Amino acid sequence: MKQYSAKNIINVAVTGHSGSGKTSLTEAMLYLSGSSERRGKVDDGNTVTDFDPEEIRRKTSISSATAQFEWRNKQLNLIDAPGLFDFEGGLCEAMRAADTALIVVSGKDGPAVGTEKAFAAAEKRNLSKFVFVNGLCDESARFYRVFEDLKSKFGPSICPVVVPYIVDGQANIYVNILEYKAYDYSGGKPVPVAMPDMGDRLEGLRAAICEAVAETDDELFEKYFSGEEFTPEEIIVGVSKGVKRGSITPVFCGDALLMRGMEQFLNGIVWLAPSAEEKSGETGVDLEGNLIELTVNEDAAPVAVVFKTVADPFIGKLSYIKVIAGKITAETPLVNMTTGNAERIGKLLVMNGKKQTEVKTLVCGDIGAIPKLSTANTGDTLCSPVRKIIVKPVEYPGIAMSMAVTAAKKGEEDKVAQGFMRLAEEDPTLKFHTNHETHEMIISGLGDQHLDVAVSKLKSKFGVEVSLKKPKVPYRETIRKTVQVQGRHKKQTGGHGQFGDVWIEFSPCDSDGLVFDERVVGGAVPKGFFPAVEKGLQESIQKGPLAGYPVVGVKAVLYDGSYHPVDSSEMAFKMAASIAYREGLPKANPVLLEPLGSLQATVPDANMGDIMGEVNKRRGRILGMNPAGHGTQTVDAEVPMAEMHDFCTYLRQVTQGRGSFVFNFARYEEAPQPIAEKAIGLAVGE
Repeated sequence: MKQYSAKNIINVAVTGHSGSGKTSLTEAMLYLSGSSERRGKVDDGNTVTDFDPEEIRRKTSISSATAQFEWRNKQLNLIDAPGLFDFEGGLCEAMRAADTALIVVSGKDGPAVGTEKAFAAAEKRNLSKFVFVNGLCDESARFYRVFEDLKSKFGPSICPVVVPYIVDGQANIYVNILEYKAYDYSGGKPVPVAMPDMGDRLEGLRAAICEAVAETDDELFEKYFSGEEFTPEEIIVGVSKGVKRGSITPVFCGDALLMRGMEQFLNGIVWLAPSAEEKSGETGVDLEGNLIELTVNEDAAPVAVVFKTVADPFIGKLSYIKVIAGKITAETPLVNMTTGNAERIGKLLVMNGKKQTEVKTLVCGDIGAIPKLSTANTGDTLCSPVRKIIVKPVEYPGIAMSMAVTAAKKGEEDKVAQGFMRLAEEDPTLKFHTNHETHEMIISGLGDQHLDVAVSKLKSKFGVEVSLKKPKVPYRETIRKTVQVQGRHKKQTGGHGQFGDVWIEFSPCDSDGLVFDERVVGGAVPKGFFPAVEKGLQESIQKGPLAGYPVVGVKAVLYDGSYHPVDSSEMAFKMAASIAYREGLPKANPVLLEPLGSLQATVPDANMGDIMGEVNKRRGRILGMNPAGHGTQTVDAEVPMAEMHDFCTYLRQVTQGRGSFVFNFARYEEAPQPIAEKAIGLAVGE
């Protein structure tokens, strides 16, 4: 492939609801352009962008993948994004690298939740938007119903460009409303035919185009509402301007599997979509915090962002980048602005799925990959050492589900940890850590499917098998009344003995652990032994009297005791303090505390009752509700962490994926007696 400049590069994220045919559409574009020698199918597991073994096995995209092709002297960089909500991280990566969002919609099912999420993500990034209504050769497909649903959901910006002419239930003829031309695909390849008589429907669609065009220019707006007709040139220029500005979303249609409407669609992209030169500029921040406008200029100092990372044990680390300014060659010096380290470039690659093609240069606006960057991770800015700038990283959704990990074979815990950390390196929505309190390895992600894929990859890539279970809850213990107890340690051996004697008052207080104080008078306990007493208590509170959980909210006051001038030692007083703790805490009315979290759940208005009822079922307390815009509200609540394990699954089911939530630890509170008895029983049983 020849080297293109930014004005002839178009970066497109292929997005939409799961099952709408995104990967099939990508495959059709690659095949039609000659970039791929054969047209793969998702069911056959041989598509260019679904090359991961897990994607082949599951017959669905689980990560973003890039591919490149040429069409009419333009270079198109595609980023095929997954549609399943558990793999939303791939959508975030695709949107970060793209300038245009191609939103694929099922001609049978119409716009769905994934369609809404793709529109919202594109608008957040200020990307141009295209819609392709796919699968029109299906007998149950209904383009015009889908089109009306799109207009109803997304407003007058929805603009028809190519529509089907249905004959005997078959969508073989496609009409380009802008060009006022029709093509018959019944023979496989498009054949120009006379414009069919579509009656009022065609006039209605052209009226929709004129309405959208009128919104792009004040003069056109006045002309439209004065009743004057637009010239063909005004319509074409107006649509193009509106698409690049984001005020018009052109709608194309066809069938990717049967290659219907594909030529018209590709022609429309290269004609209407903004080039990298027009859309890839960004605002960065320099070391002093000043905002810096980065134009798409090949002569500028290079700036690039890492938008995706692959960390494979066989092929090594691969960093996918988008060049924002300047150009990058193998000799270009770059600094990683996250680590401050220099990054050495061995070679530059263009990726078509898993196929690598080495190139000499990546210019501004282009997308490629660099192997074996030592410290680079997703979201890092790579820039020239003479002009240090940071650009926005990839923005990912927060963690939604966590599970405890158990190695299938004892002794493989280190392998499990290393494997998950490598997987998390290429998937920032996957988190791994060891909870040193519960002694469990914890894997966190966006849902059960996400974690299931991580487990499968751990086995296939690193040869380690694990099982997942609900994590233990990190309870705490405290006391509710004040007690005074003696702790006396006396041991006589052949030589010096051991003697330590303390009187300690234990009382409740507001603290995250133990507060130690003393009011010893008359030297009953020498000051030199005070630290030993405190140390003995600090070690003791790691295990409470009820179930062995750490103790919080306790004040211990050393107020009396005695010592022996020869046999007393720091160790003896440490032991005495531990004895006082063991004697005193069970008498101080110990109780179990459970962790509470602060929940903010944003859901459609129609689901408010369901969510509030569910929060109450999970022993939560509703604190308030606030409008969140676009027909949604945010429920603020406090809920025990023990009840939130599968809340992600429930929320997605009841809101059909439209809901989202944030849940963070807030504080500890006394657990109800039935909950406490159950937790204590489980802990003692272990």
